[in-house]
Amino acid sequence: MAPGISGEIAGESKLYDYEFSDEIPVISLSGIDDVGRKKEEICGQIVEACEKWGMFQAVDHGVDTNLMVNMTRLARDFFALTTEEKLRFHMSGGEGGFSISSHLQGEAMKDWREVVVYPTYPVSNRDYSHWPDKPEGWLKVTAEYSERLMGLAYKVLAVLSEAMGKGTGMGLEKDALKNACVDMEQKIFVTYFPKRSKPDLALGMRHTDNEIITLLLQDQFSCLQVTRDNGKTWVRVPFVPGALVINLGDIGHYLSNGRFMTTDHQGVVDSNSSKLFINTFLFPAPHATVYPLKVRDGEKAKIEEPISYEAITMRKLKDLQLDRLKKSMASQQPSPKKKTKIAPNQVFVPKVVLKAQSHKNRFH
Repeated sequence: MAPGISGEIAGESKLYDYEFSDEIPVISLSGIDDVGRKKEEICGQIVEACEKWGMFQAVDHGVDTNLMVNMTRLARDFFALTTEEKLRFHMSGGEGGFSISSHLQGEAMKDWREVVVYPTYPVSNRDYSHWPDKPEGWLKVTAEYSERLMGLAYKVLAVLSEAMGKGTGMGLEKDALKNACVDMEQKIFVTYFPKRSKPDLALGMRHTDNEIITLLLQDQFSCLQVTRDNGKTWVRVPFVPGALVINLGDIGHYLSNGRFMTTDHQGVVDSNSSKLFINTFLFPAPHATVYPLKVRDGEKAKIEEPISYEAITMRKLKDLQLDRLKKSMASQQPSPKKKTKIAPNQVFVPKVVLKAQSHKNRFH
């Protein structure tokens, strides 16, 4: 077991014990496009991993290794540029671009990470004026990478859609989860963590993803912790060469009526080296309806009534703002015995009520 690390997140000091986990499945997707027992075995492994963890590492996934290597190499070359050069692509005034953490709303630490955001799908969302033209070739590589990961994500969602229909007497098409998102959107977040002398002060905020599915490419080092027991223990997701970490988000959890998990996780850095990872997020169109596709006999729907993705996102944002307000007010109290109550009208919370566990999350 690795040593515990002491972290301060949004003003809250805790001790996080973690170990590199062999529990998070590593699944070879070689044969997933075939017909027969091999495909059934792979699909069964994916479904089991999503039921238990909401996460697994995929190898033999069909995304060219050279493409992945080029994506991370060119990303590191970009972050090695001068700040002046990088700020030519600042995200202000457009969709996507470059930013540092002190420019992102709600960041607890200043300058602890740098980010490049690519809105990649629908293609009409792309604003190439905010796509870095340095280093040479990165724009083309990013476009190809986004296309390949879109295909892989659809493949995983198809497996889960078919699994949801089995044994219910009400079949689901393999594109059921994809179609529920209407016009699927995709964004790529390239995140760079400089080397820190005090890495415990730079832990990412604990959260679940608000999307339907996320594909994470880790570069050389592990940079992710997950918890399944409400933060009592944390495990590190190991770096597996050539792997993509596939993580279901809140929307996948709701559409499956809680059958598939969404796992609390956070980014982590260390004092020995810089870290880089690339997240590819897929999420529904703003007007897409979020409601369980199947409610099995004896179950209740996790969501009381259908709600748009835009509305559910706003609700989660309000939860996050309320959580931050509570922590900020608590930190200003002269004594732990004295507490300030937050009036209900201080923060607007929509009337829509979700039965699923409430997550205090940050947005990407």
